[in-house]
Amino acid sequence: MDSQRCVRTGLHYASEERIQVTWSPDGRIDSLLPGEGEETIWIAPGLIDLQINGGYGYDLNSLPLTTDTVIQVTRRLWEKGVTLYYPTVITNGDDEIEQILRVIDAACLEDERVGSTIGGVHVEGPFISSEEGPRGAHDSRFIKAPDWGLFTRWQAASGNRIRILTLSPEWPNAADFIRKCVASGMVVSIGHTAATPAQIREAVAAGATISTHLGNGAHLTLPRHPNYIWEQLAQDQLWAGMIADGYHLPDSVIKVILRAKLTKTLLVSDAVYLSGMPPGEYETHIGGDVILTPEGRLHLARKPELLAGSAMMLLEAVQRLAESGLCSFPEAWDMASMLPAQAMGLTDYDGLKRGARADFVLLEKREGGLRVLETVKGGHSVYRAEG
Repeated sequence: MDSQRCVRTGLHYASEERIQVTWSPDGRIDSLLPGEGEETIWIAPGLIDLQINGGYGYDLNSLPLTTDTVIQVTRRLWEKGVTLYYPTVITNGDDEIEQILRVIDAACLEDERVGSTIGGVHVEGPFISSEEGPRGAHDSRFIKAPDWGLFTRWQAASGNRIRILTLSPEWPNAADFIRKCVASGMVVSIGHTAATPAQIREAVAAGATISTHLGNGAHLTLPRHPNYIWEQLAQDQLWAGMIADGYHLPDSVIKVILRAKLTKTLLVSDAVYLSGMPPGEYETHIGGDVILTPEGRLHLARKPELLAGSAMMLLEAVQRLAESGLCSFPEAWDMASMLPAQAMGLTDYDGLKRGARADFVLLEKREGGLRVLETVKGGHSVYRAEG
């Protein structure tokens, strides 16, 4: 692999054919030709994480947030094959959310590569359900009805970078709010909701297109039918985001989601800052006192049955899903790369195709998991493994 030339050779992640990828100085793939060589290096599109709160001790939701924190998170994500992500700002005070958004915008302006890796900001809350269960670990003190004036203030603070908004359509006038968001170019996702099936349908009609971590952020017990999970599964217009860390959803539920949604299933990490950290007791903004078990399960200390986010990065989630036998490796990888791009309407993030952005990773498959050897972002090598 010559890092000075705009060419890489390896096995196509889906077809398993040996290919040679070349790209132009403007960061677009020029060609995919038959390749030569014997090395067992795989080439795959860069991962796209639509929902991530931090990792490796870096918390995107704790104040004071610095641009360095955002930059360091981005660099660590390159190591995990992520070439586009949506830092997720969760329920907090109005001023605190505004401060976080300003820092993310400043980091994008400070570091061009970071700015190109952040596809936009995902605001998850505070316009969610206040009920125990659907609220999840979000702080009940800050939950409120959708407020367009407040949201436009946040959008201005973000430098117009907010691209995804998770809300619950159970609030009065939620449909009107969704229509305003969609008209302004936003992607609206239904999540942390106790909405009725009728309210779910109304939200979809207004333009909501994604379900945020479907099956989580829900009551511990539900009516067998109807309920808001069945209704979201039944809405063909909705993409289903899911966390496949082995704790948020049983494999049987993942199997049902895959069959119901077919090619409209998205993998997200929902990783919090404790991802990559040793097991133990921690304090977080979103959940207060939490426990990270040696097995990697992160839950509230006061209520162990409630999770407090994921401690698994997207790369490992892809590996785990593929190993579960519920889908193939290429299918799992697409749920974390190609399909998120489609859900966000990113037509130039078209995988390993001529004219697509040169966002891809070189991988090594080995016992114990996937190892990223190199991450190429916009035609630039932003990470190379040592050794």
